[in-house]
Amino acid sequence: MRENANQNQWKFYSGVLLKALALFIIVSFFLAFLYPFESIGKVSAYNNLFPGRTRLPYGDDPSKSYNLSLFNLAAMFASHRIAAGPKPDSEFRVILIGDSSAWGYLLPPNDTLTAQLNSKQMILRDGRELKFYNLGYPVMSLTKDLVILSEAMRYQPDMGIWLVTLESFPNDKQLYPALLQQNPNKIRALIHDYELDLSPEDPALIDGNVSLRTIAAARRELADLVRLQLYGVLWSATGIDHYIPEIFPTKQEDLAADLKFHIWEAPPFDSSELAFDILRAGHDVAASIPIWIINEPIFISSGENSDIRYNFYYPRWAYDGYRQMMQAQSVISSWHYSDFWDVVPPEEFTNTAVHLSPYGTSILVDAISSALPELLYQNK
Repeated sequence: MRENANQNQWKFYSGVLLKALALFIIVSFFLAFLYPFESIGKVSAYNNLFPGRTRLPYGDDPSKSYNLSLFNLAAMFASHRIAAGPKPDSEFRVILIGDSSAWGYLLPPNDTLTAQLNSKQMILRDGRELKFYNLGYPVMSLTKDLVILSEAMRYQPDMGIWLVTLESFPNDKQLYPALLQQNPNKIRALIHDYELDLSPEDPALIDGNVSLRTIAAARRELADLVRLQLYGVLWSATGIDHYIPEIFPTKQEDLAADLKFHIWEAPPFDSSELAFDILRAGHDVAASIPIWIINEPIFISSGENSDIRYNFYYPRWAYDGYRQMMQAQSVISSWHYSDFWDVVPPEEFTNTAVHLSPYGTSILVDAISSALPELLYQNK
């Protein structure tokens, strides 16, 4: 009797295990073929249980910044205040895209470029108020900006401001950001639709192979989606979305006696190795709304070897050549373009040659707000 009972019990447990294994396989194949994480990412507690964030999620130290970096674009935008609801009729919506200087690295939320622009409460002649949305994201790559711009068009912007710098232009930088590598289908669609000078088979793109799309492989993405919501509770209670240490390394004043910039040792500068096609694609993505390209301020060193380099990033010959090419391309392509490269004094840069202090940011805000009316009304 006991032997029969043990056999029945074994059969029962075996059946349970087999059913669990079958269910696991079914769910794994569901994830593999449908991969529903973009749809899941659109479900958010932000703009519902608590306010939307003022900048896209990014965090080096989640436990201190109540923020984290993730790769789900739908979830990133769903957490942002731009997704709070339909655009009000009283609003003229301006999106800002760019690198970590646009995002506001080492700046508290109230001191970022968009926060200071919004504090000016600018009103158009037709009564609409300009509302600026921070869609900058750390890591320098024009293609990363293009992906964010293409996602942002769902939210009915009236204008885009694109802050750029030479370090975002080299072709070898375009697919460097992990955010792009983890979204290969979006990149390949942009390459196809806008004939970008990038390879859809670039090994940097992490292929969405069905065999990789399993529950085990998806654990991190699921965990990140959940953590983003949980950090929203702490963020909404404290207003902290970026950990700023009391002491951090300052920008480099004394420079190496090095003329090299990426693959170039010296002039002439080959424009075919710079991603001007991405800027063209950005204007196509934006369609009827104006895009204002701004060459963002850089730190100009007066230290050792500053006669051959402006800063850690740029030898003088490369940056001067880039500015000339940028101006020429803007004229040829009829782009709205402003060169604010030297409007901020050297002492107002923080830890790198592009990150600004709050006061340095206010100087850039003044330059933008002074030039903005002419640009807006020449499009009427």
